[in-house]
Amino acid sequence: MTAIAVVGGGIGGLTAAHELAERGFDVTVLEANDRFGGKARSMPIADGPAPLHGEHGFRFFPAFYRHVVDTMERIPDGNGTVADNLVGTEATLIAGVDDADRIASTTAPDSLREWLEALRPAFVEDLPADDVRFLLERLLYLLTACDDRREGELDDVSWWTFIDAENRSQEFRDRLAYATQSLVALRPEVGSARTIGTIYLQLLFGQLDASRPTERILNAPTNVAWIDPWVRYLETLGVDLQRNAPARGLEFDGRRITGVAMADGRTVTADEYVLAVPVDVAPNFVTPELRRAAPELGRIGRLETAWMNGIQFYLREDVELTRGHQVYADAPWALTSISQRQFWTDYDLERRGPDAVEGVLSVIASDWETPGIVHEKPARACTREEIAEEIWAQLKAHLNASDDHLAGPGTRLTDEILVDWFLDPAIVETDDGVENRSPLLINTVGSLRNRPPADTAVRNLTLAGDYVRTNADLASMESADEAGRRAASAILDRARYRGSRPQRWELEEPAVFEPFKRQDRIRYRLGLPHPAAATQSIRTATRRLSKRL
Repeated sequence: MTAIAVVGGGIGGLTAAHELAERGFDVTVLEANDRFGGKARSMPIADGPAPLHGEHGFRFFPAFYRHVVDTMERIPDGNGTVADNLVGTEATLIAGVDDADRIASTTAPDSLREWLEALRPAFVEDLPADDVRFLLERLLYLLTACDDRREGELDDVSWWTFIDAENRSQEFRDRLAYATQSLVALRPEVGSARTIGTIYLQLLFGQLDASRPTERILNAPTNVAWIDPWVRYLETLGVDLQRNAPARGLEFDGRRITGVAMADGRTVTADEYVLAVPVDVAPNFVTPELRRAAPELGRIGRLETAWMNGIQFYLREDVELTRGHQVYADAPWALTSISQRQFWTDYDLERRGPDAVEGVLSVIASDWETPGIVHEKPARACTREEIAEEIWAQLKAHLNASDDHLAGPGTRLTDEILVDWFLDPAIVETDDGVENRSPLLINTVGSLRNRPPADTAVRNLTLAGDYVRTNADLASMESADEAGRRAASAILDRARYRGSRPQRWELEEPAVFEPFKRQDRIRYRLGLPHPAAATQSIRTATRRLSKRL
């Protein structure tokens, strides 16, 4: 039986183990932490039999997540599967300090008109008519551009440049340029137009597919609802899951990996090896010899990362807000949140942690470079205590601005209802602020060429991280799951396994645009621009000229 050693027990590593173990392979997973799940894991905030849980950030499953949901549907949990723990949202609150709140529905519409009305608050409401027309033109450009053009041209253009943000209104820049930072921790000036544009379209069209919920979240902390049942299932398949087992490196004889050198002095040997560590850790495993044998491994170190980390506030009252996400449009630190208690229907919060806790507000901060409103310095220059104080202040500034800003009558964030908070432990204090030991891959301009395939040039080494080239593209649970499937498929091919391969899905866009993409594919191969390119250049030049005049 072929033996597999998986280095890293995050979503990518566990997925590879899952796919291989279900097909009868002998799998060992080596995880450096005391809990599996990587960035997706939740963790107890104190000792005891029933502690509260904290997380790197809340889990979010938009409609285009196909791989990770399929995996969840194959994990037993009680009388059903882990996928039964996914709960659909209903609305997103877009809160501003000075502007009235906007509510965007996240339920499936019954008609195109309803879909457009649902999108209006989040995307086009209060925008100048000229900006709305321009946005539609840019989206049509994306929808009619062939894959080769997206990869060959749009990956080398920033989202900021693609949407001509410099020459649009401030409302346009705030809504469509900087709003991307709340979603993907990626400044529009440096983010790839290919990646941001593609994911933007997926989020837009996700609401049109009545067969899948627009977005879902979990009905309990991640480990309770997903990771712990997954670990138990893998153990029933015979997977050797080793916690607190950090690896030092890969042993390489010039042709093949011969073992995993462990921090405790052991060497773990196998026939095949899956490197499933995070993007910031992977370069530590790439020796000069490995780089020469597989140049794509050396390019991993060129990929860039950003900070997108979470904090949970534990409250004396259950402040529900909307049944879905909250986006804080003017927050300097690009905040988003979910009020969790309303979704945690099977999670007994009363018997966990302090008796006073009745609600949990989980918040993600995506901008760690902009000064805050209280301490007037960026998050990375603050202490952990200052970060908590600043985020709490920014939330209050948005949710307590006026009665018109309340998602429900009488809801307020006040200091009196705050019991405690838990900041991602990856944020570690230093002499001049904090450092982030769990940064996130960001898809900067031109970064696609540095993302390696799952199957490397080293004959028994595959990769399973969210930095691998995948259809999902964006650093996410979905991309990590797909990478794990790709790694497993490569191993199955080399083992000449006769059964099925792990299923993979392409990102879907409306079929009506396919003829235009085929035409653009011909134009691209002939070296011709996209038909909309000339129009864009003329309009940009005209706008700049009018400003000067």
